[in-house]
Amino acid sequence: MNHHTPGDDAENELFARLAAEMAGDGVVDLAKARAERRPTTTAVDGDEADEGPSVYVDQPLTTPLPVPEGTRRPILPAWLLSKTELRTQLAYTAGQIGHTAAYHAVRTPLYAARLAARAPRGTARALTFLGRWASDAEGQPLRAAAARREDAELYLKLTRQRDNRVRLRSLISLLGSVFGLTAVIVLWVLTSTATLLALASAVVLALGVAGAPADEPLIGRAVVKAKAPKLTSDMVVRALESLGIGGITSAKSKGSGITFPAPIMRDGPGWRADVELPHGVEVADVMGKRGQLASGLRRPLGTVWPEQAPGEHPGRMVLWVGDQDMATAKQPAWPLARKGTVDLFDPVPFATDQRGAWVNVTLMFIAGVIGAVPRMGKTFLLRLLLLIAALDPRAELHTYDLKGTGDLDPVGEKVSHRHRAGDDDEDIEYAIADLRELRAELRRRTKVIRSLPRDVCPESKVTSKLADNKSLRLHPIVVGVDECQVWFEHPKYGAEFEEICTDLVKRGPATGIVLLLATQRPDARSLPTGISANAILRLCLKVMGQTENDMVLGTSAYKRGVRATTFTRADRGIAYYIGGEGADAQIVRSVFVDAPHAEAIAQRGRDARESAGLLTGHAAGGTDTAPATAPRFDLLADILAVMGPDEPKLWSETVVARLAELRPDVYGPWGELEGRAKADQLVTALKPYGITTGQVWGTTEDGKGANRRGITRADITKAVTERDKNRDAG
Repeated sequence: MNHHTPGDDAENELFARLAAEMAGDGVVDLAKARAERRPTTTAVDGDEADEGPSVYVDQPLTTPLPVPEGTRRPILPAWLLSKTELRTQLAYTAGQIGHTAAYHAVRTPLYAARLAARAPRGTARALTFLGRWASDAEGQPLRAAAARREDAELYLKLTRQRDNRVRLRSLISLLGSVFGLTAVIVLWVLTSTATLLALASAVVLALGVAGAPADEPLIGRAVVKAKAPKLTSDMVVRALESLGIGGITSAKSKGSGITFPAPIMRDGPGWRADVELPHGVEVADVMGKRGQLASGLRRPLGTVWPEQAPGEHPGRMVLWVGDQDMATAKQPAWPLARKGTVDLFDPVPFATDQRGAWVNVTLMFIAGVIGAVPRMGKTFLLRLLLLIAALDPRAELHTYDLKGTGDLDPVGEKVSHRHRAGDDDEDIEYAIADLRELRAELRRRTKVIRSLPRDVCPESKVTSKLADNKSLRLHPIVVGVDECQVWFEHPKYGAEFEEICTDLVKRGPATGIVLLLATQRPDARSLPTGISANAILRLCLKVMGQTENDMVLGTSAYKRGVRATTFTRADRGIAYYIGGEGADAQIVRSVFVDAPHAEAIAQRGRDARESAGLLTGHAAGGTDTAPATAPRFDLLADILAVMGPDEPKLWSETVVARLAELRPDVYGPWGELEGRAKADQLVTALKPYGITTGQVWGTTEDGKGANRRGITRADITKAVTERDKNRDAG
């Protein structure tokens, strides 16, 4: 009886398939075999689905993918393409060569004396060498070895060779002595004393070189270089693996997981390493452990700077390791230290990065906060920014030193329109009155900007060209406040200070008003969130904790690895900088300007203002009382003054000409316009008041009548009346 099981059928089928394949041509159709092994689709809603081959998720490529274009590295180094850096490198090289040459030239007599003192030893060494050479002393160890082994044949061969050498070398020595003595006698008889002295000196110097001790060099180094060994991939990998980051540790067990997409090379005064971190590891993880990384590299903390590679994924890191600590490295001379003025609408250098390259700041269209613990350079950094503003003669400065030590006096006394040092009651009253005036000025500017034609003000904000137009009064206004927490914590005016400053931070930049606030206590009370959240320019020197760090640099900055807490007490003037030309946070070292140099720079700003007729307020010797809230001149009142009661209508160009005569310092540029430009200027100036111009009949100088654009005195009087009513009601 045969027992039949399902397994037997499968086995028989397999043998049958093999037999069929063997009976054929021996070629197996792999595609057909794979298709037979694939599962069929399942039934749907009880219906039998069509059977067909399953589809692989990862399909083979039928067409080549486009190859992404990589980042092309520059053919020439950056310092060779920049005139400034090229001059710096050439000047540095020339300075090193010149210093080295001067150093050794001064010590030439000392070097000659040392060589003369070593000449006897050199003579003994030379005679010893000649004696050993003539006697074939170098072969003595070989002959002694043959004698010890009692190898007579080898010994005799070496002895004969020695005898031949000694005879030849003795003859050469004899002839050399004869010819040398003859040459000395000839030179003694035929040459001058100066030549003999020169030859004798050369011989003595040569013998001195021969007699130099091995452990005592003749000359010392003119430049002692810092001990900064070359950065290698092994050093970087070892340091990263010592950080204890989980992703790096797990990747280490499978290989390092750390790669280098570009060679490690020199980058300025240091080494640059482009590092590809393991999957899942971010650069922020490494930045948060900069101290441990410096320990792993065995370098000072101030020389190790990891950062996110610009434009790359979060795992691509640029590690720059300097030759010297950033805080002690020599900084290049500030271009504005001795001469020059600025345009606040353009970038201006104010600091250097780790490599010593200049970093720019554009003060217009921003509001800024500066935070740090005491004695880290916060006030000096604020004063530096105010000095930059002082070098634009159009800028109107309002400076407040609430610490009361006079650190801002070099700027305030020389150029500031408003200035106070201290936090007494009268100082606070002075400041709040000034801020109320600035808020009114902000509102006036918004109306002026809104009234300007689109082709004149295309982006609805102040431009450098508009700032040049004195009639519009849209010049830059820069307000600098040190220890701003005194304002916001004031029991009486604190809320009003916060309200006005928040408004200036939000709306001021577009109207040409810049607010710069510095504090040593960057918390929610000292630096209100409405201000810190809207400030574009952020400069954070050393702070103590995460809260202070994020108040200045923005929420989650600490988690992203941007940590000013890693700065040491020695890192004065070094800060994280956000809001510059680049979007990412960067490390900068601000220019150091002491008080005497600050006064000299502020004096240049004062001279420029005096030449342009723009020195006003406190610096011009004005009263030191609280500023009035009324504008410095009244356009409508001035028009009524130049337009008599018997002139109900007047051409616009005539009104402009009379205004220029009334106030040349204010309306002078209007009077210099030609033709219809005068009428257009008056239209623009009157638009914020709701006054329009129309056709007015008048008489020309030659007595002919004509229709031209003009204004009606009744419209001006009505606007003045309505304004006065509103003011009284307020």
